[in-house]
Amino acid sequence: MSELNLLNLVALPVLFGLVGFVEPCSIGSTLVLVKQIEGRRAADKIVQTVIYASTRAGFIGMLGMFAAILGSAFLGFQNAAWFFLGAVYIALGVMYMTGRIGWLMRSFGPLLTRMQSVRGSVALGMLFGLNIPACAAPLIVALLGAAAAGGASGQTLASGFVSLAVFGLALSLPLVIAVYFERARQALDWLAELSRRVPRWTGVLLIALGVWSVWFALFVSIAP
Repeated sequence: MSELNLLNLVALPVLFGLVGFVEPCSIGSTLVLVKQIEGRRAADKIVQTVIYASTRAGFIGMLGMFAAILGSAFLGFQNAAWFFLGAVYIALGVMYMTGRIGWLMRSFGPLLTRMQSVRGSVALGMLFGLNIPACAAPLIVALLGAAAAGGASGQTLASGFVSLAVFGLALSLPLVIAVYFERARQALDWLAELSRRVPRWTGVLLIALGVWSVWFALFVSIAP
């Protein structure tokens, strides 16, 4: 592998993924995962977070392949994903603000309990794999350009999968590293507990993240 290929397939995706971890559209998914692993044993937290990150990386890698196949049509799909997840964040935020989140927890309690498992981590990894942060735009644009120039060849598809999968892994890497340290795990539990003690602030944050995601879907375009 040449130095240029190593830069495009590994170094830049890792850099963009770490930047994407602190983007608004990623913070919401982090909060949901933190809530899921709240109070679990240390080993369970590690396993579920690693599975979540691996599933998310693999799913985003598959989206990279689809981007090479579908071309610019993929951008419309990504906008729809941003809009959908933004609407979900807004709905959850409104429930926190109006005190109805307790009703949601009681109504979907059995389902949420089952989600606190390996299957739940896989499901969340796939769901939030749909939400590719804006910082991935240079990777996607480069991928679409390569596909337009040489067609969706096997090499293009492989490059699309690898670069986006590495990006997706880096997107969750800080959280994966954090769960290996006791103090960081305690901080994650504290963050999840905080959402119960100050539900209105949690609601405001989720609504803000949702509005940002919907606005981004409607008014920001990524030209190939």
